[in-house]
Amino acid sequence: METTTEINKHPVIGNVVNDLSFEVFHEEKIKKMKLSDFRGKWTIIFFYPADFTFVCPTELEDMADHYEQFKQLGAEILSVSRDTVFVHKAWHDNSPAIKKIAFPMVADPTGVICREFGVYIPAEGMSLRGTFLIDPEGTLKAFEVHDNSIGRNAAELLRKLEAARYVKEHGGEVCPANWKPGAKTLKPGLDLVGKI
Repeated sequence: METTTEINKHPVIGNVVNDLSFEVFHEEKIKKMKLSDFRGKWTIIFFYPADFTFVCPTELEDMADHYEQFKQLGAEILSVSRDTVFVHKAWHDNSPAIKKIAFPMVADPTGVICREFGVYIPAEGMSLRGTFLIDPEGTLKAFEVHDNSIGRNAAELLRKLEAARYVKEHGGEVCPANWKPGAKTLKPGLDLVGKI
């Protein structure tokens, strides 16, 4: 199965992501939104291949189960697939796992958003499992892209968000491997060279 993405490039870490407009299914309504609507918050763009599939509802239910924790950290989740808002609504109405979702479900039927983030698979007309973490100013801080057979973990994404927030709020400090809130951080400098 061919999974090469059409563009094979993603936004660049440290750059501001382009402002895109889209429709969402959210709070039982169809709304028009754009990425800049989320400035001032951390934003997680969570691409998945398609509604009414297998791994996708397990991931989205995991995100829904952790949604309050993301919100407490000042973050919004935008799940994105190539489906229309009408398919999102039908899935939300029929799946017990998806019914838990309270975050906006973005429709990308033309694939513009998938292409912008470099996760579009032209041979399949779907996206890879891409996760993009954007800071309140719209700057890309982290991303990961999985093969569609590998599901993601909301708890690990929460840890990345906590680390990104900590670094932003504590200039000059960095978070080492497996860092969690309350753990020691590092202050890069010549005194640490060769001592870690």
